[in-house]
Amino acid sequence: MVPIDKVKNIVNKYDALEKELSSGNIEPKLFAKKSKEYSNLGSIIDIAKKYINFDNEKKDLVNMVQDKSNDQEIIDLAQKDLNELLEKKEKYENDLKFFLLPKDEDDNKNAIVEIRAGTGGLEASLFCADLYRMYEKVCSKKKWKLELINISKSEAGGFKEVIFLVNGNDIYSYLKYESGVHRVQRIPETETQGRVHTSAATVAVLPEAEDVDIKIKESDLRIDVFRAGGPGGQSVNTTDSAVRITHIPSGVVVSQQDEKSQHKNKAKALKILRSRVYEAEKRKKDQERSVNRRNQIGTGDRSERIRTYNFPQGRVTDHRINLTLHKLDEFLSGEIHEEMNQELRLKEQNLKLENLNS
Repeated sequence: MVPIDKVKNIVNKYDALEKELSSGNIEPKLFAKKSKEYSNLGSIIDIAKKYINFDNEKKDLVNMVQDKSNDQEIIDLAQKDLNELLEKKEKYENDLKFFLLPKDEDDNKNAIVEIRAGTGGLEASLFCADLYRMYEKVCSKKKWKLELINISKSEAGGFKEVIFLVNGNDIYSYLKYESGVHRVQRIPETETQGRVHTSAATVAVLPEAEDVDIKIKESDLRIDVFRAGGPGGQSVNTTDSAVRITHIPSGVVVSQQDEKSQHKNKAKALKILRSRVYEAEKRKKDQERSVNRRNQIGTGDRSERIRTYNFPQGRVTDHRINLTLHKLDEFLSGEIHEEMNQELRLKEQNLKLENLNS
C-alpha cells in the first residue's frame, strides 16, 4: 500500500511546476533544473492520478455489479472492468513504490569513464580497447555523445588507459553499474599452445562534477607544465603543453597531454580532477551511511570483480546478480547490454524496497 498523501504530493508538485514553468517568471539558471524535475514527474503523473481515483472507480463499478436492476450484460461488463481495475492497482502500486524510492543524487549527471589495463600484460591492454569499443557502441545505440579525454596506447595496439566523457540524459544512472574489475578469458593471438589466458581491466565510472557540486580552491592546486611526450608528432613536443595538476588536500593527481594547447589540457585535467575529488568525497559519505551500502549492487569499488567475459564458451557473467548471457558477441556489440543493465537496476530496486519495508 502506497500512502495516498505521498501520491497526492506528486500531483500537486507536478501542477505547481507546470504553472511555474509556463509563467515565464523563472530564472534561467533554475529553468533547466525545474524542467528536468517536471519531466521526471511527468513519467508517473498519469499513474498517480489513476491511483488517487481508484477508490471512486472501484465504488462505481461495485455498485453497478450489485445493482440487480441492471441488465446481466451490463453487470458482466462491470465485473470485467472491476477485475481489470484490481489487477492494474497492483501494477500502479509497484510503479509508484519504485518512483518514490530514494534516488542517487548523481543519477542525472553525465559520467566520466576511466578504463585501465590490469593483470595480463599486452592481452589486458587489448581487452581494455575491447571494453572501450563496447561502450562506444552502447553510446551510439543510445544516441549519447562520447568525448575522448585521454588515451594511452600499448605496443600491441591496445590501450593502457582510456578516459572519456559521456553526455546525455541520466548517463550516470546507467553506467555506474560498470565500475569494477572486468575479467576476460580467451586464447591470445600470440598463444601457440591454444591455452586460455585470464586478463583483467579496471573500469571506474565517476559522475561529472560541476562547480556547484564541489568547490576546489586555486590555493589547493599545484599545477606543473612540461613537454609532452609519446605519440602526437614533433609539433606536440616543441612546447610545454602538457599539464599535471595535484589536489594537495586529497593527493589526487591528473596529467593531461593529448592536446597541443596547454589551456585545453588544463581544462580537461581539471574536469577529471574535479570528478575524482567529488567521487572520493561521495564514497567516504557512503561508507559512513551503512544503509546506503546495503542498497547497492556491489559496492562500486573498482577492486571488486564484477563481470567475466569467456570467449571460448561465448558467455558473459555478472557476478553481482549471478546472471549469465550466452550472447557474448551481441553483448560486446552493445546490442543486449541493456538486458543486463535492467537486471542490475531491478535487483538494486528490490534491495531498496526490502530495506524500505524492513
